[in-house]
Parts: sequence; C-alpha cells; structure tokens
Amino acid sequence: MSDTSAVEPVLETERLTIRFGGHVAVDHVNLRVEPFVLKSIIGPNGAGKTTLFNLMTGQYKPTEGKVFLMGEDITSLSAVKRTRLGIGRSFQLTNIFPVLTVLENVRVAIQSRERIGFNFWRNYLHFSGLEDEAYAILKRVMLDDKWAVPASDLTHGEQRKLEIAILLALKPQILFLDEPTAGMSQEEVPAVLEILQRIKDAKTQTMLLVEHKMDMIMTLSDTIAVLQDGKLIADGAPDEIHENRAVREAYLGGGARRE
Repeated sequence: MSDTSAVEPVLETERLTIRFGGHVAVDHVNLRVEPFVLKSIIGPNGAGKTTLFNLMTGQYKPTEGKVFLMGEDITSLSAVKRTRLGIGRSFQLTNIFPVLTVLENVRVAIQSRERIGFNFWRNYLHFSGLEDEAYAILKRVMLDDKWAVPASDLTHGEQRKLEIAILLALKPQILFLDEPTAGMSQEEVPAVLEILQRIKDAKTQTMLLVEHKMDMIMTLSDTIAVLQDGKLIADGAPDEIHENRAVREAYLGGGARRE
C-alpha cells in the first residue's frame, strides 16, 4: 500500500475490482477516505456505487484488489468481522426490529456491541445504564420523544433515523450510508440532513454516503468520489467536482438516472 499522504486513511482500496461474468462492475478503484470526513460517492445509473459499498463492507468478495482499514488488510474478512472492526452499514431498505420499542432497538444494539447476552428472565432495570446510553443516542437523532413507541409505528422517515441510531450504538469507525433519505417525503429530508451534519461536526465517525440528492451531496460532503462505468473518474472537494468537465458530462449535466 503506497504512502501518498501524511494522514493515515481510515479506509483505502487498491485496484479494487469485481467482475460478474464478462461485466466489470467496479474497475480498479483506488480510493482513500480520511479520518472524520464525510465522503460521498456519486455517479450515473449503473456506475457501481452500491457495488463498491458492498466490496468495502464485505458483502461481495473482489475479483482482484484490496481493502484496508486503518492500514490493515481486511480483504478476506467477512461482513460480520468487518462490523466488529468498526464498519457500520445502512441499506436502502430499513433494518430494524419492528416489535421492539424505539429505545429497545438501540439498547439491543448496545448489548450486541458489549457482547451482553440476552436473558428473558432479567428485568429491564438491569439494563438501566444501557438504556441511558440508548436514550442519549436517540436525542442525537431527534427521536427521544418516541422512545417508548413500537418501531413499527414510526413513519418511514423516523425508521430511517432509528436505523442511524442503531448504527451509532455500535460505535463504528466508519458509517456507510446507502441512500439514507430513500423513500422519504420532502418534508422529512431536512431532519436527516441535520442528523448527518451533527455526526460530521462531532468528529467521532467517518462517513461514506451514497445519495442521489445533489443539493444534499454538495452541502454535506467534504470530498466527493465520482464513478462512471465502474471506474473512478474524479475525487475531490465539491467545488472541484462541480467544475470538472468529465463529471459534468458523465453525471451532473447529463440528466443522471437513479441507480
């Protein structure tokens, strides 16, 4: 792994590639993610954004290339092992426990992080310390007033916020957020934008974001990586990306479709 910066990246890929039959979905991508930044990955329909996420988080195994976390080669590790090392991943579809309350969803995540087993004979008061932590996390995502509500009763936008809370409870080094505003009404989007801004300002986690709302991308991102046909064609600050001719032709000015 070459040393191209004095700052050790949290995550780095080297010539990361995956082929499905004769189709190259991700093509020799070299990506660096610096500590405590919000880096967005954009590109037109079929560019390989979610596939790249799947390679970095362990859902897919690369055809060639490597993935490094804090300088350590994690290419051969499963998604579960990567989670234990500090990779947290949200998906386009919500992933919560609908029959549990909002607070219980977050508390269970904390129990998982702390390797505390489940015992149906123990009263919930035995978990008071964990519930205090869970409630504090709910305040961060503006769900503290819903703590006693069954997760199934939340709106779609609130469920997306709960999913972020569950990820925060695991204390990952990196949050991978795949379209966190997918399916939300226009009125619900600003709240999620505010939550992501709070996480970014706290500088406790690095974030990678795939999102199709370009105003949100330009507002939140420290850096933006652009994929086209599986290749990384640009990587830089929002202003640089906006002025990049290749990017404008491939995506920003090309009437991009959803992936």
